[in-house]
Amino acid sequence: MQTGVFIAKRNPFNGLFGVFADSMPDGWGNLLLDRYLASNGISLPAHELNFPNEQSDLNTIAQQIAEILAEKAEIPTILSVLEQTGSSGGARPKVIVNHNKEAWMVKFPSSTDNATIGKQEYFYSVLARQCGIEMSETKLFEGKYFGTKLFDRTQTERFHVHSAAGLLHADFRYPSLDYVSLAKTCNLLTKNTFETEKLLRLMVFNACIENMDDHAKNFSFIYNKGNWKLSPAYDLLKSTGFGGQHATSFAGVGNPRRTDLMKVANEISFPEKEMKNIIDSVFEVCLASEIGTELGKRNL
Repeated sequence: MQTGVFIAKRNPFNGLFGVFADSMPDGWGNLLLDRYLASNGISLPAHELNFPNEQSDLNTIAQQIAEILAEKAEIPTILSVLEQTGSSGGARPKVIVNHNKEAWMVKFPSSTDNATIGKQEYFYSVLARQCGIEMSETKLFEGKYFGTKLFDRTQTERFHVHSAAGLLHADFRYPSLDYVSLAKTCNLLTKNTFETEKLLRLMVFNACIENMDDHAKNFSFIYNKGNWKLSPAYDLLKSTGFGGQHATSFAGVGNPRRTDLMKVANEISFPEKEMKNIIDSVFEVCLASEIGTELGKRNL
């Protein structure tokens, strides 16, 4: 630690420090901003992050998003979606809605997603909870749009949240993180072995479902009442990674086996017996689910 003036490097967050970059738009938000600016040639007005309005017609929003992705949307359509986008982080289109007087995020298919992507993410959210993973409440809106209650706010307050990418200044666009360093960060920040156990359970689940999009922005920490804790899990979905490997490696390995999962625990001095219990319990639930046959063939 030292005092003085610090200047952020250009990469990986365009000249910002990671903890501030966490609040900036990501793929979907940048697309909306680019469309608006290109059509008007003016600066965007500032939008306050107020509590969202009552839930809109999600099928109408889906149609508006499709028009934007196809570059056929008019300015009123872009502004309508932009005003409901909230933080606009992540790559997939999304809006923030008021559902039962609570703030929820609802996702829509991108131009490269299949039509069942919402159902798939909902399935994995249910499976994750069955595996003992902490997740915010999830719901399938209109039978096809995946939604989750936002964990960074209530009706009266907001909580401080930072991603691992922001805290560690790690470039989430490329493989830049290992579960060993992530677990050490969790230990250092939370000073709570229970939070580290939660992270290890999530690690095992990601390995089981082949969530290879487990990059540095898909892990976050939340500050509340004077303590840091691992945030509820999010963005859990089977996905491909760089070269068919996980974005976050397992003690240096991109496609892990059980021995690699154990090695991560060993590297952070996590009790071997407890780690075996975590692995066995997650595998038991996953093997009994719809992905069980495929998981069994992989012989992790």
